[in-house]
Amino acid sequence: MYCKPVSNEIYEYTFLPAVYIVVFIIGVAANGWGLKSLLQKWKKLGIINVFVLNLGLANILFLAILPFLVAYYFMRSKWIFGDAFCKMTRFCFNLNLYGSIGFLTCISVYRYLAIVHPMKVMGRITVAHSVIISVMVWFLVSVQCLPDMFFVKTTYKNYTGKCYQTTSRDYVGGYLKYSLVWTITGFFIPFLITVGCYGHVTVVLCKSNRIEKILRQRSLRLLFILILLFFVCYIPYHLLKNLTLYSRVLSNQRNCPPWDNAAFSAHQISRGLVCLNSALNPLVYLHENDIQAQLRQCLQRCFGFVSASGCVPVAQTAEVQQELHNSNVFVTS
Repeated sequence: MYCKPVSNEIYEYTFLPAVYIVVFIIGVAANGWGLKSLLQKWKKLGIINVFVLNLGLANILFLAILPFLVAYYFMRSKWIFGDAFCKMTRFCFNLNLYGSIGFLTCISVYRYLAIVHPMKVMGRITVAHSVIISVMVWFLVSVQCLPDMFFVKTTYKNYTGKCYQTTSRDYVGGYLKYSLVWTITGFFIPFLITVGCYGHVTVVLCKSNRIEKILRQRSLRLLFILILLFFVCYIPYHLLKNLTLYSRVLSNQRNCPPWDNAAFSAHQISRGLVCLNSALNPLVYLHENDIQAQLRQCLQRCFGFVSASGCVPVAQTAEVQQELHNSNVFVTS
């Protein structure tokens, strides 16, 4: 006998559809506006904006499949679109989730290089490098998501069935092992890189007397946005997803943990919260365009000081300023 499951009606039939509808409306508006702004300035596309563009495309990919999930839950978990499309919707969800994490990590690394090591990377990083890295991110994320499609995703009865987010009960043990590896490579490692980069950037900005107060405030604001994304959207989802999978494994072994129902309920909420990343991600590139001009002006003033100030010598000022002006290290607005 399996563990008695907690009632999921309030989560799957009310909470999730409501969240999906809100995310769809806000996400389409915010991402559509952001992508339109980027495409209008295509010729001035900076190296970080290449990642921003891919971040927006990942969001649109997920938003495109949301109406089908809303219909699924409004129909009380009756999937009528076939097994192949069930796998496709789950693949798009995962592609958006881990693609977003990947491109946010790329943005954090580039900002770290631009602020902490500007002279080392000046003129050495081009749009072509960003395009190649973006292709690699899509490839690696696709490789991580692909095994998920080989697990059973649907069970049918009377021509309707369930479309599992993970897999059916019979294969949950193998899926847990896959999910743990996926969490480490797709989330935990990028999370550590992002925290390390922005942590170092924040320390550098706060310690430097040559950087304006407004620039420090905006950098701390960006750090807050990323903390919000990770701690609201990403961390709860990954922790509770794996905890729920482990609980299902124990249930198959006729071992019912006392925290089973609480973990299941919390995981349903985290499934709604993780979808908010498609609506919150535009905050990142809206902020990027706002902070860039201040950053360039600040560094140009720094380069204009005499050598005693700790920056480049006066003899090199004009040359460095010209190179900085022509460099694509920073985001073009």
